[in-house]
Amino acid sequence: MTRPTRATRSAGSAARVTYALVRPVRLDLESFARATGLHPEVVRRLVALGVLEPDTDARGDLCFAPAQVAAAARVQRLHAGLPLSYAAIGLVMDLLDRVERLEAELRDVSRHQEGMTWTRTG
Repeated sequence: MTRPTRATRSAGSAARVTYALVRPVRLDLESFARATGLHPEVVRRLVALGVLEPDTDARGDLCFAPAQVAAAARVQRLHAGLPLSYAAIGLVMDLLDRVERLEAELRDVSRHQEGMTWTRTG
């Protein structure tokens, strides 16, 4: 069964519905725990803290997108490198993500300003 997704267009255009042709890859809790080297209870704790963002399957069980393996690896690196609890690591990850977004915005602004001269604006 495919799930419809909405793809939006520019303002004033109608949204269109598209259908995935294949089911997205998801890892169940046990597979995710094996892939990350974390105990399933640690994974559940990270989910409860909001550090990992799982989906749920039709039965309501946790399932994880492959990108969450990278997120778990990031948690493990931070936990090994900093003497912080998992809850504090969630906060550190949020702050690092915010810094990354702000740096990207700053690079975009800098690139835009480099292309501007007193005779040409953009």
